[in-house]
Amino acid sequence: MGQTLPVRHTGGAISLEQVRELERKSRRENLGRAWYKFSRNSLSLVGGGMVLLVFFLAIFAPLIAPYPEHVKPFTDFANAKSPPSWAHPFGTDEIGRDILSRVIFGFRYALWMGVVVLALVVPPGVLLGLVAGYFQGTRIDTIIMRTTDIFLAVPPLILALAIASILKPNLFNAMMAVSLMWWPWYTRLVYGLASALRNEYFVASAEATGASTSHILFREILPNMVSPIFTKISLDMGWVIIIGSTLSFVGLGVQPPEPGLGTMVASGAKYLPDHWWIAVFPALAIVLIVLGFNLLGDGLRDMLTAEEI
Repeated sequence: MGQTLPVRHTGGAISLEQVRELERKSRRENLGRAWYKFSRNSLSLVGGGMVLLVFFLAIFAPLIAPYPEHVKPFTDFANAKSPPSWAHPFGTDEIGRDILSRVIFGFRYALWMGVVVLALVVPPGVLLGLVAGYFQGTRIDTIIMRTTDIFLAVPPLILALAIASILKPNLFNAMMAVSLMWWPWYTRLVYGLASALRNEYFVASAEATGASTSHILFREILPNMVSPIFTKISLDMGWVIIIGSTLSFVGLGVQPPEPGLGTMVASGAKYLPDHWWIAVFPALAIVLIVLGFNLLGDGLRDMLTAEEI
């Protein structure tokens, strides 16, 4: 999070615009130092490369997958449960479908789960945290944060399973179930940041000039917490994908014949250990995504530390 430079009065009053210019200059300098630190972290670069690879495979899946027709309803019992080979590098599943092709398309569902869920939960979570933090100690703060605490008191996976079990099992309802239990984490994070920032001098300056509440929230406070929010988003992508895959594993997420990674692991688990490749390669694909986002998130956290120094 970029810190603002202290402003010294040298004989005359300094304008709010000059303060903002100093803040922008400080942020640019901090960003340069942060990127240098991120680029020196080899694990973060590896994580970024893994994430880019997964996005590339997901976007161009129809062109990259060797057997794209195996994503749709397809059977080839003559080649069922074939071990890894040149024709099928990841082998085939119990009805003869190419596992590599299905894993590549499975990246789409995993990323779609993460992107949609976070797109749904981050805006309301951040907004509620901003409002509660700025109006700390008021009834607004009490209502928002006590509601948040109620949701946080229930383990996320259990809450997601409970909600998803009530709804019709499919990808969309799995997204809704995860979204309903994920927003409080952003409310809690932003609440702590906003509570600290509301007492900073630049907020007091904006209030003294008669700035509106929306201006203070979105132009003064929010820009100073963008870094930790993006760091959490990158780390949460992996967790959301894990929970989404878990829902698919128990039959509450992506439904066959769609190639959900969790669904593929569940169907392949029945054939362990003899036909290990049916479950192992989809499981390794989940590991690849989660590890990539975690390493990337660690690098972003280092960037945040660099900005605060």
